[in-house]
Amino acid sequence: MTVRTAELLMGLAMAALSAYFMWKSAELPIGWVKEVGPGGGSWPFWLSTVMLASTVWILFNWVRRVGPIATSEEPLFEPGMFTPVAMVAFALTACIALVEGVAGIGGFRGIGFYGALPLFIIFYLKVIGSHSWIATIITAIVVPVTTFIFFEVLLQISLPKGMTEPLFLPIFAYIYSL
Repeated sequence: MTVRTAELLMGLAMAALSAYFMWKSAELPIGWVKEVGPGGGSWPFWLSTVMLASTVWILFNWVRRVGPIATSEEPLFEPGMFTPVAMVAFALTACIALVEGVAGIGGFRGIGFYGALPLFIIFYLKVIGSHSWIATIITAIVVPVTTFIFFEVLLQISLPKGMTEPLFLPIFAYIYSL
């Protein structure tokens, strides 16, 4: 597969995914809800709209053969690149499975988003990226904490916590007591 072909396939897939996300998020209010703020579907709808516009622009440039990627007939993967890409794909799949657990496997409930994310970061940075332990551990702590503050506190969007949920109860009790 060439880089040019991959760009076309990815552009089409992202456009279809964007349209699906827009359609699904429009099941909730996507505009401003009086005395509440943005509707529940607002963020995903408008982000998906931007994503769709971006993919349309990419496809437009692909048709016109504008840019180095749209004209490249080089192979998508150089020899030896498939293994690292497959490792990342496997790690992401495992991360997603760890968030909610896997149905039918001994009733495993899952370790939630904030348990799976640091494990993925550690695997990605240390095993695949060969970064230092200091950089890996700092990143594995800072990214989930920042994500928690952004989603749970600022946006008030609860991410799956799985079996780690009891650990968050004191945090929420403190936040809501302020």
